[in-house]
Amino acid sequence: MERLLRLELRGGRFGNVTPERSRIMSSVRGKRNKTTEGSLRMALVRAGLKGWKLHAVDLPGKPDFYFPTKRVAVFVDGCFWHGCPRCGHVPKTNTSFWRLKIKRNQERDARARRYLRSIGIQVVRFWEHELRNGLPFCVEDLFKQLRLAMPTSSSGARNIL
Repeated sequence: MERLLRLELRGGRFGNVTPERSRIMSSVRGKRNKTTEGSLRMALVRAGLKGWKLHAVDLPGKPDFYFPTKRVAVFVDGCFWHGCPRCGHVPKTNTSFWRLKIKRNQERDARARRYLRSIGIQVVRFWEHELRNGLPFCVEDLFKQLRLAMPTSSSGARNIL
């Protein structure tokens, strides 16, 4: 990230950031998105959907939910951090930094998606606003994706969840 910032920013630094502000911002660490990810997690439990594990650290992109037997990875993307085309925005302060940060997040997401698909893992992504405005539809969509991802039986018919 720092190398990319140096290439994009004049002089490789923000001219208007105090050392104190820089120290504060560098110490901020995310602790998962508890509202959107948590609401999907509760909805999956209420729907009786089993067989998933949280934050598969052994897979690229660390999917928020992973269904190993179905080989389906589910990502919950925050509209701001992942640059939602519908409701994402770039802050007016330090615009060049945020534009680059969001672009880099999108590139990382695309790399993870390509790699997961190349090893036979289906990728499902939900935007934060999709979960907020239509959680039941997201759960229904996930059920459909899992059915499609299920291996066929020897008779050729698909198994049902």
